[in-house]
Amino acid sequence: MSGTLLVACSAFAVTLVLSLLLPFAVRPLLRRLRIVDVPNERSSHERPVLRGLGLAVLVAVVCGGVLAVALFALRGWSGHSVWDVLLVAVGGSLLAGLLGLVEDLRGLSVPIRSALLLLIALGSAIGLLLTARPLGDEIGDASFGWIAGVPLAPFPGWAAVLLAIYGVLFISGYINVANFMDGLNGISGFHGVIAGLAFAAAGWLSSLPWLLAAGLVLAAGFAGFLPWNLSKPGAFLGDVGSYLLGGATAIISISAFVNGVPILATIGPMVIYFGDVGVTLVRRVRAGRKWDEPHKEHVYQRLQQQGRSHIAASGITALFSLAASVLGLISFFVAPVWWWALLAGGLALLVLYLRLPRLLAPSAG
Repeated sequence: MSGTLLVACSAFAVTLVLSLLLPFAVRPLLRRLRIVDVPNERSSHERPVLRGLGLAVLVAVVCGGVLAVALFALRGWSGHSVWDVLLVAVGGSLLAGLLGLVEDLRGLSVPIRSALLLLIALGSAIGLLLTARPLGDEIGDASFGWIAGVPLAPFPGWAAVLLAIYGVLFISGYINVANFMDGLNGISGFHGVIAGLAFAAAGWLSSLPWLLAAGLVLAAGFAGFLPWNLSKPGAFLGDVGSYLLGGATAIISISAFVNGVPILATIGPMVIYFGDVGVTLVRRVRAGRKWDEPHKEHVYQRLQQQGRSHIAASGITALFSLAASVLGLISFFVAPVWWWALLAGGLALLVLYLRLPRLLAPSAG
């Protein structure tokens, strides 16, 4: 893995440097375009803040990803889904980010935005299935399997169709989830770093070079954004950044799944985000409110409304995502029969997270 590590670390370094430096060029452009986030019913900030800095993250991530693709291809690692699956992941993430950029610049109607999201997700899902060729497969025979001591097994065409449908819903859904959760300073940056490092660890444990590189590139892109987000005067990702975060995380997760990574390791970083958004929207619908109206009812927002700083509330959410990611990675080291226990642990973490606003609420006295 020495060559793999060199490629992955090179891509990480380039992405991090670009993510740290590109905002110097992007911020003046955003000012000229007057891309400013004005506080509304969903906002947790009190003054207009420059948004759209996710454009710098998008350029950095794409450059780092393309560098990794080129280095893998030059080394001749075309088998076992190396540069080809990474290229699909980079391409899908780029398209998701560009859709967010259009939303930042001019806005899109809900039907058009939804249709484009589904098309991006469909193209990414099909591309990932076409490039998922574990060792020993016949060319053109779609297959997947678990690598934790269980042999790879081919699946029929109907299973590939079901996986494609699942991939479309999963990718498009998580792009929206990441957009809903991008409401506090630090929260998206922390999430990108944690998800990226979790995927990189899964890539190392599963001997998947592309997954190691993809995870490190994702982590580096959002690590470079954090200083700009957390320091004054601050800046927000905008839709370009949140769409990139959701798209890249979901596409890498699906890519890992169809290439044999244990499912718990692929979804661990996403459990808390999915749970926060899903439960919040269900509560709103049950209360007779419109789910798509601006609001501040997510768990992370309620934690901040109790008097905590943005960093503190974002850090709490990040710690729970980190814990869920660790539980998912443990599945590499135990027999599949124990995955149910890990799943139960992850659900317990989610339940505890959802109850935090009540558990941590200041006492009336």
